[in-house]
Amino acid sequence: QVQLVESGGGLVQAGGSLRLSCAASGGIFSMYAMGWFRQAPGKERELVAAISRNGGYTNYADSVKGRFTISKDNAKNTVYLQLNSLKPEDSAVYYCAATIQTTVVLSTTPDKYGYWGQGTQVTVSS
Repeated sequence: QVQLVESGGGLVQAGGSLRLSCAASGGIFSMYAMGWFRQAPGKERELVAAISRNGGYTNYADSVKGRFTISKDNAKNTVYLQLNSLKPEDSAVYYCAATIQTTVVLSTTPDKYGYWGQGTQVTVSS
């Protein structure tokens, strides 16, 4: 069973950048596809980006394409989310999630991920 711990959130001005990290322990990290989700107050949790267990496939929400980049380092048991050109509407709690990948298709909904971190707050000021 994998445990996930996010870090790297904070307060940044619009147009700025942040790098989120999610460190995994307790499982065979290379078996897991990983996702970054976010949830703003009063809104549903939504997928930001997902990456396959070997890092070869990625999937992004349309709202972040070209601005955010997900990457996975199996040697370090860590997944990253680089956030560039941040906008106030990107403000949310960002969660790291894991699922054992058994198919080629990446899971994009929260119910498909069985393991979650505690979340890290990202606040973008205008």
